[in-house]
Amino acid sequence: MKVIVSKQAKKQLDIIPTHIYRNYLYWLDLIEKYGLQETRKFRGFHDEPLKGNRAGQRSVRLSKGFRAIYVEINQNQYEVIEIIEVNKHEY
Repeated sequence: MKVIVSKQAKKQLDIIPTHIYRNYLYWLDLIEKYGLQETRKFRGFHDEPLKGNRAGQRSVRLSKGFRAIYVEINQNQYEVIEIIEVNKHEY
């Protein structure tokens, strides 16, 4: 599995708290180890499809306030995940 991180997400990853960044790295490790479909079953990340103007995108919770938004792309027999942004989620 290949993961692409957008420029916007890279900037956001540079300024998020360290413990949130560690959760992000842990999520990426799980994807590498188990694949995206199996990682979605980990309840702590609350992987869910988004609605409205974000339809087609998915979200994982890195903490109560932060989430990573990504898109899954299938390109010639392998999956690509593009991390679009990491942001502080407003509840």
